[in-house]
Amino acid sequence: QVTLHAGAELDARQVNQYTLILRAACPGEDEVEGRLFVRVTAGHVLRCDSPFASAEGDVVQVLADVAPRTPLYAVLPQPVGGLTVMGQGFLSPSFLQFRLRNHNTPLMLTRRGLVLAPDNGFDPCKDIQTFRLEIEVMDRHGHNCSGAVKVEVLPSRRPCITFPEPHRAVTVTEGIGPWEVVTQVHARGDNVRYAILAPVAPELFIIDEVTGEIRSTRRLEMTRAHLLIRAYNALHPGVHATATVNITVQGTDRQAPRCVPAIFVSQVSEIMSPGSTLVTLRCSDSTSTDGCLHYALEGPPSSLSYFCMEGPQLKVNTTLDYDSEAMAALGFQLTATIVVTVGGQAQQSTRVPVLVTVTPVNEFRPACPNGATFTVPETAAFGSVVGRVAGTDSDYPPDSLEYGLEGGSGPAQPFSIDRRTGEIRVVGPLDSQRQKNYRLVVRVTDMHNDLDLKKRQSRLCDVSVHLQAVPDQLPVCIPEVQELRITAGSPGSRQPVTRLVCHSSPDSAALTYTIVGGNEDGRFRLEGNTLVYLPSDRASPRPFVLLVEVWGGSGGRRRSRVVALVVHVTPRSTPVPTSTTTQHTTLQKEPLVVMQTEAVWHPPAWFVAVLTISGALLLATLGCVARNLLCR
Repeated sequence: QVTLHAGAELDARQVNQYTLILRAACPGEDEVEGRLFVRVTAGHVLRCDSPFASAEGDVVQVLADVAPRTPLYAVLPQPVGGLTVMGQGFLSPSFLQFRLRNHNTPLMLTRRGLVLAPDNGFDPCKDIQTFRLEIEVMDRHGHNCSGAVKVEVLPSRRPCITFPEPHRAVTVTEGIGPWEVVTQVHARGDNVRYAILAPVAPELFIIDEVTGEIRSTRRLEMTRAHLLIRAYNALHPGVHATATVNITVQGTDRQAPRCVPAIFVSQVSEIMSPGSTLVTLRCSDSTSTDGCLHYALEGPPSSLSYFCMEGPQLKVNTTLDYDSEAMAALGFQLTATIVVTVGGQAQQSTRVPVLVTVTPVNEFRPACPNGATFTVPETAAFGSVVGRVAGTDSDYPPDSLEYGLEGGSGPAQPFSIDRRTGEIRVVGPLDSQRQKNYRLVVRVTDMHNDLDLKKRQSRLCDVSVHLQAVPDQLPVCIPEVQELRITAGSPGSRQPVTRLVCHSSPDSAALTYTIVGGNEDGRFRLEGNTLVYLPSDRASPRPFVLLVEVWGGSGGRRRSRVVALVVHVTPRSTPVPTSTTTQHTTLQKEPLVVMQTEAVWHPPAWFVAVLTISGALLLATLGCVARNLLCR
């Protein structure tokens, strides 16, 4: 099967026929050759020029002060365009369809392939603006091509005017007199002048055309004004910019009550009982008596439930439980607003913000975990985790506990505890034959549960640790008997012979190796589990029978096994191969040493004392009997 390459472009005007030479052969047969002729005929093909059809697209640069709807680029089969129609005949742009793929641009594309400037033109005072248009072109036969145009809009060369703050809102109180400054606007540019475009009437404000200060023309009362300000170049009035200024004149309530304190911030303990008074407001009004003042609470419902008002007194409504989840969700801060009104009229009111911070009190002792019993193998390594003491505390925060081991760590108590997490770790040797169980006393102390750091509470917790016995086994070596042949090296050198492969149970137990026989002249030594030969200048062909004892286990339960090594050493002068290759052979005859088992018994001290006394009494009794016999 012959296919056309994916990136191939055929052009019948340049090459209208291709000759392909094909060769085929089967296994064991001669090769056969054939020819395939591919003829290319002219057809309707739509291609876009390389600048327009490239990945970057064609680039057009225009100034920002071009008129609206000015043609910027033409996607047409003309010298200025970005399209070429290849094939038989010529297609007019009226038979082409142009479609804009991306619509996030203010530029416009006409049906005849013209890219136009926006209806409102470009902002002449902005920096360089870049717009990218992705355009697809299709003819009436369905052939299409696509490309891109990047339009770079350059800033205008003429001076411009801009407002850093085009929209501004100003609030003032009533009572401002005539010609007082209300606010000021500022525009960037050269020879800037200011003018108010709207409103024309009533004329409540005027603007200084040089400084931009906006002043009142009369005494202001409650009103709202929306001013449209124009800034322009005095030498080029056509260069201008506009901004809006919203002015709100608020009325002053001369009858609002005055309260002391104007804001209430306090810190109270969580054990403050309901009904306690937090603050008593002292409010007065110039035109009313205190009997006409009304007090109410506003604020989030989650905080309001903790307060209540009784006249001018703010009181605690319910328990301030610092240890509850609801209090933690509030950040231990309660907020509210006391609204004081005259005769119940909202327009004559005063607001007193309230912020109360609840502080903790250490009320409860820590609690011990249930069933704190752990099991650890007696072969556990140093630093191994035995378990975790998880104490609890009803005070907030619940995890602020500190742990300590009574009596500390030592030979009688080979454990330690992490003061933050409560993890118990092994810090000494363990032997189930000497002691199978340990009783640890852990002190759990609460921290950061009271403002006074000295007010801490603690509890002693019993923890049991049971040692799990792990039986020791003899070391296992593979093979137990080896026959080796080596050629002696130069005197003074170090010549490795073999490496013993042994292991013990448990695998973590360390093994030691010792030559116990056959090394009378000291020609061999052990470096770990590697046997090394030390050549001499008077070496003679001879075999060495070495006995290596491998020890494993720990403490008083160490076990050993003996490995036999038969090493044949050939001097260098002997006509044998110079290779020092070591041959490993397992002997088929009886091994020199089969096994050696050593039993060790360590009696307790009391048993030795009793045995000694019993022996002495027995000897004294035998002496008395012998004397009586001799006397008779």
